[in-house]
Amino acid sequence: MSTTATATQARSLTAALLVICGAQMLIVLDSTIVNVALPAMQTSLDLTSAGLSWVINAYTLVFGGFLLLGGRVGDLIGRRRAFMLGIAIFTIASLAAGLAQTEWQLLIARGIQGAGGALASPAALALIATMFSEGRERNRALGIYSAVSGAAAAIGLILGGVLTELLDWRWVFFVNVPLGAVLIFLAPRVLAESTRERGRLDILGAATVTAGVISLVYGTINAAENGWDEPLTIGSFIAAGVLLVSFVIVERFTAQPLLPLRILRDRNRAGAYAAQAVVSGAFFSSLFFASMFLQRALELTPLWAGLASLPIALVIG
Repeated sequence: MSTTATATQARSLTAALLVICGAQMLIVLDSTIVNVALPAMQTSLDLTSAGLSWVINAYTLVFGGFLLLGGRVGDLIGRRRAFMLGIAIFTIASLAAGLAQTEWQLLIARGIQGAGGALASPAALALIATMFSEGRERNRALGIYSAVSGAAAAIGLILGGVLTELLDWRWVFFVNVPLGAVLIFLAPRVLAESTRERGRLDILGAATVTAGVISLVYGTINAAENGWDEPLTIGSFIAAGVLLVSFVIVERFTAQPLLPLRILRDRNRAGAYAAQAVVSGAFFSSLFFASMFLQRALELTPLWAGLASLPIALVIG
């Protein structure tokens, strides 16, 4: 290959990596940028304490619950197509969240945001695997991708404070709209489409695990407000147990499961999953409480609250 051709290919791959990392930054950014704006949202929309927690949970639960399904959709329709569709859904939902006038409008928009992220995120990672050669080139791309993910968490804390204090809490969502539009415009120009695979979607598996986790979280939140012996709390936990057991049964007997149970028999892999679950749970819950404490108890402004939370993200990075 000539020097000119090599340079052209390198520029093409660099442009592709910028778009992929831009999408990942957008998705991760939304996990932290909202935290700093929570007290302002609560005042503006008269959110209950439970509603405030669901602003975070609606996004993360739908994102996590449909992440495996999103990856499978990318296999079937093409990773670039799934990537663009996910970013489009995420961008439209961000606009809707910024325009929300009621608690339920905001929560529904946040859930749709999570669905868009669940479609785009695995497609972005898969595009790195298909576009970059195995070895140093792919390792470098994955390293940059991971660094961007860590940096996005820190940037979100500061940017959320700046936007909330200087403009309005709605801008933590509006900021996604132009960024998403740019990514959708660039994606077909710099990303190569992957070969489509044949197969089926395990929709029942995705539905049972997502509904099960949501029921579990709902029961926990309701217990904090109304008590552990309250009928709705007990009913939520029973529903969660039934749904999660159903998920295991579905994955055991379906031909093309979202989560092949055999991978959990590997001790190292299962341990890594458990550790990641604990770390993520601790990280997002600590950000939620830290933001409320810094602004409600210590009476810091949104910007200073964001700066005060920055060490958490830096240490994780």
